[in-house]
Amino acid sequence: MTNRKKLFRAGASAALLALLMPLQAWAQVVLLHTNDIHCGVDKNLTLARVAAYKKQQKAENPQTLLLDAGDAIQGEPLGKLTDGRAMVRILNAAGYDFAIPGNHEFDYGMDNFLSLAQKLKCGYTSCNFVRRDTGKPVLAPYRIFPFKERKVALIGVTTPGTLVSSTPRFFQDGKGRFIYGFCEDKEGVKLYRQVQDTVEEAREQGADTVILVSHLGSDGSIPVWSSRALLAHVTGVDGLIDGHSHEQYEVYYPDRKGKMIPVAQTGTKLQTLGRMVIEDDGTIRGELIRNLPAPDPKVETLVRKELAKVDKVLSQKVGESSVELVDSLEGQRAVRQKETNLGDFAADAFRTCFKADAALINGGSFRSGLPRGAWTRKTLLTLFPFGNQAVLRSVSGQQLLDALELSVSHAPEENGGFLQVSGLTFVYDPAIPSPVKLDDQGNFARVEGERRVRQVMIGGKPLDPAEDYLVAGTSYILSDGGNGYTMFRDTTLVAEPGLSDVEILADYVQKQGVSEAYRKPEGQGRIQVNRK
Repeated sequence: MTNRKKLFRAGASAALLALLMPLQAWAQVVLLHTNDIHCGVDKNLTLARVAAYKKQQKAENPQTLLLDAGDAIQGEPLGKLTDGRAMVRILNAAGYDFAIPGNHEFDYGMDNFLSLAQKLKCGYTSCNFVRRDTGKPVLAPYRIFPFKERKVALIGVTTPGTLVSSTPRFFQDGKGRFIYGFCEDKEGVKLYRQVQDTVEEAREQGADTVILVSHLGSDGSIPVWSSRALLAHVTGVDGLIDGHSHEQYEVYYPDRKGKMIPVAQTGTKLQTLGRMVIEDDGTIRGELIRNLPAPDPKVETLVRKELAKVDKVLSQKVGESSVELVDSLEGQRAVRQKETNLGDFAADAFRTCFKADAALINGGSFRSGLPRGAWTRKTLLTLFPFGNQAVLRSVSGQQLLDALELSVSHAPEENGGFLQVSGLTFVYDPAIPSPVKLDDQGNFARVEGERRVRQVMIGGKPLDPAEDYLVAGTSYILSDGGNGYTMFRDTTLVAEPGLSDVEILADYVQKQGVSEAYRKPEGQGRIQVNRK
């Protein structure tokens, strides 16, 4: 073979390769995904780097989307002080193409959520956020993206637990009747049916590939609403991008017919970025990315600008501590499953403020620990970003017993409804199956069977079920029935001074300080586990 022929063939091969590479890339669809950012735009990978990576990927393959699986706009002062508006501005700048509401997108009220849905360029999508009177979705249930080789449907699914994990009254009318719902029931049937119907509708509209983008978690507080349970009851789904449980995983779960479906979740606060690739033959592969390119300068500038506004407001010192108060132990959110010194401190602050017999604070309200050293208002608002109001109610001993039973019903698993306590002590046995029965909305209904909770002492004396006690806490638990605590709804409201949880803690640390009694991370032994 002559040199000229060799050069010709080499050149032809190179030209063919150059043609094939973009065709192959364009045949793929790339879904970049985040979940549970919780306002952590400057944490871990940072949203400016995510935005830069999205631009890089889209330049290589125009068939690239950036998705979010919920709980982006709440969790730090950046969200709370702007009712989520600053986060929406940042999400828009980062170039999100698709987003669903998690349970915390509703934390600033329904009117505010619907306003934010208009301001978010890609809008919000959810097939199971419905009006109770019509059963029709409030938002678009899905979106179909018509790419070159295939049409990809993205279906939004929001946890039905939103009714109890956000503020219940936001979903009610003025008379306390629920006007919004999330296809919730005790068996999960309504959710499964709604998702299956939406999958079939998307297929009828020409979707070649169907991806669920859900805020459910691998193990929800109510297992029938987990992503695994959902997949086990539906067909026609090709992949699932998940959120809610703050885990990092790439796994496969079987659908109703036994087909293995890829499922991915990226953790929280941008610990990783998900990358799910739909190949030209329809197969799906994924990865969790832990290293990203330099940040996008425009997004980084916007983030700094928004954070600077917040920091200016919150730089005031409110107190200091010689000990660290912890929300997490051994890699778990301990405040949601056991007593911690942080829980003791916060509950004591509420009880002291009202001179109450007891105080109850749900573990899900704690969003950070409190460090050793100086505390500012930002420190406390990072801990308590919800702005819950403090209340005092007169509660019967029986209602307290039921509340404690609900509190430990998921233990030792994490549960946002686990109560940190002050003024009382008790023992519980996790080996006893929980006797708590819930209604279709996931609220407390009754107790049937042997109780887990025993030896309840209040003020150093055995609790009397027939006695009334003054109990302090947040309006979320004691007034709104949050986390399912509906046993308190009809109790007598004694005081509602208009103080937020942050103000309660600020006043307590300024007057009382943080004593050596709080030094042990595991707390003072108020909640004991019976280990036979």
